[in-house]
Amino acid sequence: MAVSRSAGETDPARPRTVTRRGFLQAGAGSVTWAAGVSGEAQSSTSRAAKVVVFHDPGVLAHVPREGHPERPARMAAVLAGLRALESTHAPSQGVPRRATDDDLLRVHTTAYLALVKAEIGQGRSMLSTGDTEISPGSLEAARGAAGCVLAAVDAVMSGPTRRAFCAIRPPGHHASAARGMGFCVFNNLAVGVRHAQARYGVERVLVVDWDVHHGNGTQDVFWRDGSVLFFDTHQHPWYPGTGMRNEAGEGNARGLILNRPLPAGSGRREVLSAFREDLMPAAERFKPQLVMLSAGFDSRVGDPLGQFTLSDQDFADLTTIVCEIARQFAESRVVSVLEGGYALDGLTGAVRAHVASLAAP
Repeated sequence: MAVSRSAGETDPARPRTVTRRGFLQAGAGSVTWAAGVSGEAQSSTSRAAKVVVFHDPGVLAHVPREGHPERPARMAAVLAGLRALESTHAPSQGVPRRATDDDLLRVHTTAYLALVKAEIGQGRSMLSTGDTEISPGSLEAARGAAGCVLAAVDAVMSGPTRRAFCAIRPPGHHASAARGMGFCVFNNLAVGVRHAQARYGVERVLVVDWDVHHGNGTQDVFWRDGSVLFFDTHQHPWYPGTGMRNEAGEGNARGLILNRPLPAGSGRREVLSAFREDLMPAAERFKPQLVMLSAGFDSRVGDPLGQFTLSDQDFADLTTIVCEIARQFAESRVVSVLEGGYALDGLTGAVRAHVASLAAP
């Protein structure tokens, strides 16, 4: 199995990023539903469930400035969507854990991890590497977010559970090995991929990203890897300014980075066509053993940080495609990881539709 480059220095041949603008003005909220926060073992109920949800209430300790779109109230909206499934596709709660330094260092550089610890400890309001606001509780929140993905990978790899959803924040897909940016501290999904490879010997992982913003950090981590097929639909031109079709990977990963940039206003026709015409054939050639999903719901119509027009039903249909790929090649193993989504009502409906589709036969 090939490994990704471990360094995170700037490569002049790589695509440049730009600064995120236009933050939504919105208030904060609280969460009343939560899973436990310690231990690695799943409950007996979780083992029998069709979909297991992983959530660490410690993610609420990450508190950007008032009015920031990536706010704790997002978790209340997500969990409301999950509660709405109690009478139909009720997911079970898994037991998360916190990511250790060793877990994080499978993806991030020692220098970057030290920088995160130092800058949060110093009481800074923003990481020096990019536009990610931080607070005194951000390190433990970020460890909790990444740890939920680790626990979800354990659930789908070691038990009869085959599908999991991680209700977490801060998001991760803009974080590269040595840089946090775009609201992201650690790349939660990439940490999960490396865990699957190290602990379970997984050789081929499909990563699908439907967030309205390009997952530049995830792309960077796996740019020369060869063990990951990365497929990303996103608005372009838009933050972070990367993700053109000619960004296709290098070395062992050449041809395994599949970007499908789409113009503002794109919706069901454009995104589902990309999934059916480009993702499905690529997955058939690649034959993944695990599917990981960057589930960003800022591609939903009405989101303040995106200009796509996907509906809740569209997310359900995209999920069905992802699950069918997993059924054919990966023993139905899917780990879905929350990324963006900043309109609270829209986030509730989109999560409900997505997790219901994950739970479908």
